[in-house]
Amino acid sequence: MDEIKKASKHVLYLSYDGMTDPLGQSQVLPYLIGLTKEGFTFHIISFEKKDRFKVHQEHIQSICDENGIHWYPQKYSEGNPVFSTVWDIYKMKKQALKLHKEFNFVLTHCRSYISALIGLSMKRKQKVKFVFDMRGFWADERVDGGLWDLKNPLFKTIYNFFKKKEIHYFKESDYTISLTHNGKNEIESWEAFKTNKPKIQIIPCCVDTDLFNPSKIDVHQKEQLKSSLGIKSSDYVIGYVGSIGTWYMLEEMLDYFKIYKEKNEAAKFLFVTGEKPETINKVALTKGIQDSDIIITSCLHKDVPLNISLFDVSIFFIRPTFSKKASSPTKQGEIMAMGIPLICNSGVGDTDFVVNKYNAGSIISKFETKEYGSIDPKKELNSEEIKRGAQEFYSLEEGVEKYLYVYNQLS
Repeated sequence: MDEIKKASKHVLYLSYDGMTDPLGQSQVLPYLIGLTKEGFTFHIISFEKKDRFKVHQEHIQSICDENGIHWYPQKYSEGNPVFSTVWDIYKMKKQALKLHKEFNFVLTHCRSYISALIGLSMKRKQKVKFVFDMRGFWADERVDGGLWDLKNPLFKTIYNFFKKKEIHYFKESDYTISLTHNGKNEIESWEAFKTNKPKIQIIPCCVDTDLFNPSKIDVHQKEQLKSSLGIKSSDYVIGYVGSIGTWYMLEEMLDYFKIYKEKNEAAKFLFVTGEKPETINKVALTKGIQDSDIIITSCLHKDVPLNISLFDVSIFFIRPTFSKKASSPTKQGEIMAMGIPLICNSGVGDTDFVVNKYNAGSIISKFETKEYGSIDPKKELNSEEIKRGAQEFYSLEEGVEKYLYVYNQLS
């Protein structure tokens, strides 16, 4: 422990998401590993779901140990979502203050709105620099996603509480991290910031372009995977990767596929997802899509590039709500890094800006039959240009450099 204290720049990283969650592994640890090489020592407080923690604890702990990162996993409380969250906030704050007494943090890096409650408190009372890594308009996401019904007085009260806190986060944080230019522009348009704009650094959900690298795909493994999934060389594969969840529009994606399939018999729809196959098949059946045209598989994160390499084109439609202005789909950088063209919709973060800038695919503006029919996934695109776009806009190295700039300003 004495050796830890010798390091000059200790940073407290607070996350209500778990490091054993997929996003913890892809969107937290890679950045922190890069920043440890620049002289920062990290102390992570995260909240871990029981099942994931059981499976991935050893793996995450070994990553942290190898990189000099100190991890203090907390049990994510289940039960009543309001009371359990309040209890977890208490635990987070108690652990944060205990560690601060020991390590005297130069800054607190808070992932999203719940963690920022502690970061703001430590800024006000302990004078610790506060980085608000917003990750999106969280309170509005809860409403847009149907998780908080504002007709319910309790959820209305919680929503109003966090919308007020949101203004304090932007005003009092030493830096805010936004995933998108669209989100930054939205914040700066608010009345509270017309004359005094917050300091905002834009860092999208980045991708490890060393892992998502088509030149590292083993041709024999690729052929074996194709064969095991029943994909023929003559098939044209439209692919989707990731969970379906609240935001991704499964019905509309299947509508697009059905219309394309009517003109192109060789089309297959490949889902690389942890979702239960029946969830997808049930919806496909209502659309009149045959089981033989839908292929569903799952894989570990390290094998996602191999699975993506089977796609001729990738599709994702996301509900274009207000809160999605600040959203950066993790899958976009991964797919582009593999040189795979996209079919996606406008109104989500910087998605359409990036696709248009790097000629990386097709954008739809309306979820209508006529528009679906106008999109030809086989239009000629340059995979090298798509990969270059991923490297320029989403590379992990660029993300680490931007975080480093913020950290150096504050420490």
